[in-house]
Amino acid sequence: MPQTYFSYLVLILLTVYLVNKVRIRLQLSRAKHPSLRGHSKWSRRIAKHIPFFAYSESEFFSSDGAPQNIIKQRQSALLKLKTHVQQTSPKTLAHSAALEDSISDVRFTSHYRIPFPYRNQLSQELKLGSIVEQTQGSKIKDLDGNWRYDLSGSYGVNVFGYDFYKECMAAGAEKTKDLGPALGSYHPVIAENVEILKQVSGLDEVSFHMSGTEAVMQAVRLARYHTGKTHLVRLCGAYHGWWDGVQPGIGNSRKTHDVYTLSDMSDNTLHILNTRKDIACVLINPLQAFHPNSDSASDVSLIASDRATHFDKKAYTAWLHKIREVCSKRNIVLIFDEVFTGFRLSYRGAQGFFGIQADLVTYGKTLGGGLPVGVLTGTHALMKRFKDDKPVDVSFARGTFNSHPHVLAAMHEFLQRIQTPEIQAMYLASEPLWNDRVSQFNQRLSAAGVPIKITNMHSILSVIYTQPSRYNWMLQFYLRQAGLELSWTGTGRLIMSFSFTEQEFSDVIECFVKAAKNMQQDGWWWQAPELSNKAIKQQFMSDMLCTKFPILARLLPQPLKQLAPKSKQTEALEQVNSANELKSSTDVNHIQKAG
Repeated sequence: MPQTYFSYLVLILLTVYLVNKVRIRLQLSRAKHPSLRGHSKWSRRIAKHIPFFAYSESEFFSSDGAPQNIIKQRQSALLKLKTHVQQTSPKTLAHSAALEDSISDVRFTSHYRIPFPYRNQLSQELKLGSIVEQTQGSKIKDLDGNWRYDLSGSYGVNVFGYDFYKECMAAGAEKTKDLGPALGSYHPVIAENVEILKQVSGLDEVSFHMSGTEAVMQAVRLARYHTGKTHLVRLCGAYHGWWDGVQPGIGNSRKTHDVYTLSDMSDNTLHILNTRKDIACVLINPLQAFHPNSDSASDVSLIASDRATHFDKKAYTAWLHKIREVCSKRNIVLIFDEVFTGFRLSYRGAQGFFGIQADLVTYGKTLGGGLPVGVLTGTHALMKRFKDDKPVDVSFARGTFNSHPHVLAAMHEFLQRIQTPEIQAMYLASEPLWNDRVSQFNQRLSAAGVPIKITNMHSILSVIYTQPSRYNWMLQFYLRQAGLELSWTGTGRLIMSFSFTEQEFSDVIECFVKAAKNMQQDGWWWQAPELSNKAIKQQFMSDMLCTKFPILARLLPQPLKQLAPKSKQTEALEQVNSANELKSSTDVNHIQKAG
């Protein structure tokens, strides 16, 4: 009998344990964003099974069900774009073509400018070179002498304009010309750099690295080292460099089990932070305030016109304060990844912009004064890489080119210059300035009657498409023709430098309007009542599934293919077939009656 009671007790305890495990797992699931972006492992698994398919030459121009006259209009327009590029950029195209088979980055970016089903046809018709030889202020020049306004921002490096950084680099090189690559020792400018970075970050210590990715790696390593906990929390859609430890989804083939991807601006996420015991740190990329729970927008994902941004500074500030509070309460390290936002959103970066003090902060991009750099700042307790009572228990991080004298000297020039009254005044006026500029931008677009609008978070802009279309990604090529330089991600993110004058920004608006009107006149934004974002995505899904499972071709809905009008040749052929079928049917009837 006692043995029976013991068995029951064990069964009850096991049941309670399993129920509790399920409850905890469900809480974690509720804290994840419902999209595939919020489920990193599933996104990676599904990505492996998505087949490549390419639209034929005729489908390329009619994938939205456009009629024959629009198809011909588009064919003619693409030919004109191609001819213009070939005539105005022969040297640039030749140099780019020579690189594509030898530099993996070039091959990747050339394949991921547009949605993949259009890739094969477009790559044969239109090439864009990415070879440049001169910059000046807010402009950049290719090998053929074409000057364009630069909206790429050099991936975020270019906050103050190209001339500013050329001066920083030249002055820095002059300071260290007698030293060369003396590594391991420090140039004297490091002391002043550190003091300024401590003041900017509000923290105690600094470590130098060669990239933002490296700085983030060190921040996460130190957080785990000092808390003794295993897991990192990142917010859905956030980018923190290409290291697989912060990129558990698509793009990383290694399985990552110590990262939680949780929903941005969610009470369920706060509950997880407040209850789990395995969370070492929360990693925040403040740029996510521009588009919470979404990846950085890129033209490669412009399947339909459902790109959106949702910047609400007040709401996101309140959200960050809640995270700060729970991190302090639960001994979770709050890391701000300011590699992109640092020294752009304000003098103190996102910390100053949102009024939050983090425990560790990473910087990069613009801080190097034009040269590559990564920096980590933190409290004395968190930056310590060894333990006094455990001499072999260390957190190692070192790199040959950390604290490179040329980088530190250019950084010193950068930090000196941004403290001048002129730059400080620029910082104070920058947020309302860019909001006003974007407002003017949208007024001009609305007056022109084109189906786009601009949204912004400070000086970071995005293009939103206001009517359903499958061809929004074509705008990047029209913008280039009009004199605007974009990054390879296209219209998803326009990174503006503070060097743009009012006249230059007005020029950008006019270039933009000209490009959009040309694209509109060329038929790429053709409309039909049945053409909706839902129908576009349904058609794309059908095309993809039919590639994977051809047997489904007759079963799946084809909402856009039904829109496409038949050519006269097709109609004539169908009339002949119909007549033949009718004649055959009549002959059969005669035979049956005779029988």
